[in-house]
Order: sequence, then C-alpha cells, then structure tokens
Amino acid sequence: MSLLRPTSLAALLLASNVGAQDIPVTSPSPAATRAASIAFTGATIIDGTGRAPVANAVILVTDGRITAVGPAAQVTIPAGAERVALTGKFIIPGLINSHGHVNTPDDLKTYAIYGVTTVVSLGGENEAVFGARASQNVRTLDRARVYVSGPVLTPRTPDEARTMVAGVANQKVDWVKIRVDDNLGTAAKMTPEVYRAVIEEAHKRNLRVAAHLYYLADANGLLDAGADFIAHSVRDVEVDAPFATKLKLSGRCYTPTLMREVSTYIYESTPAFFADSQFLKYANNEWVAAGRDVTRQQATRANASAQKYKAQLPVATRNLKKLADAGVPIAMGTDTGPQGRFQGYFELMELEMMVKGGLSTTAALNSANAVAAKCMGIDRELGTLENGKWADFVVLEDNPITNIVNVRHINSVFIAGNRVAR
Repeated sequence: MSLLRPTSLAALLLASNVGAQDIPVTSPSPAATRAASIAFTGATIIDGTGRAPVANAVILVTDGRITAVGPAAQVTIPAGAERVALTGKFIIPGLINSHGHVNTPDDLKTYAIYGVTTVVSLGGENEAVFGARASQNVRTLDRARVYVSGPVLTPRTPDEARTMVAGVANQKVDWVKIRVDDNLGTAAKMTPEVYRAVIEEAHKRNLRVAAHLYYLADANGLLDAGADFIAHSVRDVEVDAPFATKLKLSGRCYTPTLMREVSTYIYESTPAFFADSQFLKYANNEWVAAGRDVTRQQATRANASAQKYKAQLPVATRNLKKLADAGVPIAMGTDTGPQGRFQGYFELMELEMMVKGGLSTTAALNSANAVAAKCMGIDRELGTLENGKWADFVVLEDNPITNIVNVRHINSVFIAGNRVAR
C-alpha cells in the first residue's frame, strides 16, 4: 500500500516571479497580508469538468475564488500578483465527501490534510459544527467546508415524522437524514408510511432527504417515495436492471460507502495501513490503540454482523459497477467519523476501492468532485476548477489518472487559495 509522500524541502520551495527572475518563497503569504491576486503556475490541471488535463497551466485566485484558469499562454497574471510555482505537479479539485460525519470542528482540519475539502455531514453535528458551517464562506478559510443534517430522524409515526422534520428545518439544516434499516435483523425498521411522511414534509420545506439503507427492497421503496439520495450501497443482493433504470431515470445519486463496510471487519486483525507513517501522523491515537487491541480483534472475528458485512462487500462492489455502467450518478462517500472510520484517509482508500471495483480513475475522481458537487447541490461554488468558484484544490506529486494511488502523494492542499497546515 503506497504512502503519502513526505513533502521535501525542494518541493516546498515556491517561486515569486519578478521580471525575468524567480525568487523562491516557502509558501503563499498569509491571507490577511496577501496581494490582491495569487497565481499558481506550472502544474498540470485536471479541472474536473471532463476536459483534457492542461499542462503548464495557471490558476489565478482573487479573494479566495478562481478568476482565471487555463494554459499559461492564455492567462494574464496581473502586475503585483503573488506567484506560487508548482512546476511538475498535478492539481485536482478538492475532494468532496458526500457522506461523512463531523463530530467537532477539529475534524474539518483532519479531512483537509488529506485533500478532502468539503464534507456533507449526514447526522449528529453539534452546535460548534453548525457554527463552522456559518463561518466558512470567507477568503481566509483553511479547513474543510461542512454541510449539516442535524440529528438523524427516528420517528415512529407520520405525525412524529412531520414534527421532527419541522425541528431540523428550524435548525436550517442542509439535508434531512433518515435510517431505513433493521441492522441485520436486530432492530425495528422505519416503515414506509413513516418515511413517506418524512420525505413529503421535507419536500414541502424545500429540504432533501438522504436515506441510510441496506436492502434492495427498501431502496426501491424509498425511490418511489421520492428520497433524494441513496446514502449507502445496496448490500443484500445484486441490483437488477429495473432498479438501475429507475435510479438512472430519477436523476438521484448513489454513494457506495465501501470503506464503511471495510471498517466493520478490518480490525479483526491489525490492518496493513496501520504501518503507514503518514496515516499514523494524523490518526486518532485512541482509535489506533483500539484497532490494535487483541481482545477487540477477537470480538470482531466472532461478531456475526461484522462477518456478514464482510461477506456482502463484494455484492456492494458489484452493485457499484452495475449502477455506474447504467449511468447512475455516483458520489464518493465513506460514512467516516464514527470510531475506526478515519476521516480523510478513508476517502483516499475509497477512491482506490472504487477503481478496483471497475470504475476508471477518471470516473472515481469525478465522483469526488463534479459529480459529488452536483449531487449535493453545491456545484455553483465547488467541484470543478472554474472561474467564480472557490479555489479549493489538491496539489499532487504524480498523475492520479495514471494511477489512482497517486491521490495519496499529496504535495499540498489549498482552500480558498490558502495553504492547509499539514
């Protein structure tokens, strides 16, 4: 398993071009003292639009937003602009996680370290996370953006459903989240009558509904009821053509969350990625210790649910490929945030799993930028490197289209044109 490459001193040296000379600098200036514009030069840009990569390109950023992007010969850099030389690097849009969980604002720093610059948090956010969302549309931002759902709704009757939706609407959430799952037969499942009431009430309030599910039958029912986002893989059986067609025609999106399945069983032994120094550099130490605990490992090996999820992961992977081939919009998501689901790092592993499951490297990347942004309703601001959008991007040492593992080879991450501390 490849590692995130430690950034060398040479790779960190950036250049400010004055006349015909390059004057090296260590990083872009702090946002508070920065020149009116900053030009990132020399890299190959994969802009997320589907256009071919552009070599020796320029991204011009003003007040945190992109004001020009394209080949160096076609972009005029204004006098006095600061220049950041990224010759030989590759730039992709910041990764968007369509299904994560943000427990505290500090999680947004961890996500950003790994190039995940936006997280749609589907449930459980506290007041501080709501506050982080409220303060993110600023030129000085240097951590991941977040969109929120508030509490996951668990109504038992249609009346409760309408009351709960009203409650989260008053919180001004971005999404409504429900669970339609019996946890492999160990819990009561929300009934169609109730989830239809949730969806109807949410739509009256111009809110979209993300549905946690497991079974194909529930996925069909939720689509028929108007659910807006299938927030996990169908895992009980392989999807059939009628479902794939229905989902495609609906225009709704599907997130596989393959790493969620991995997290249920991977700690039956010490996982290989625990040897990755760049994982350990940023990982939650308590979670790592729990993952190494031999008693917990034995319990995981003996846990029927964990072993069931492990057995069904190939089904989830095949369903991803079938639905992608059918033209269903696939949005990268991981369900990271609960213990053992390592934020940021698991998103990079998710992309690798998607490619191993049969998606092209380009399709996997698109699932985490343009497609995810459109699915989440944030594509006016994010998802591609185009004029007017926030300057959220990842600088890689190597080409991710050649090999998806190269998303781990992070040189630097920028949000609103500000370098993320790593």
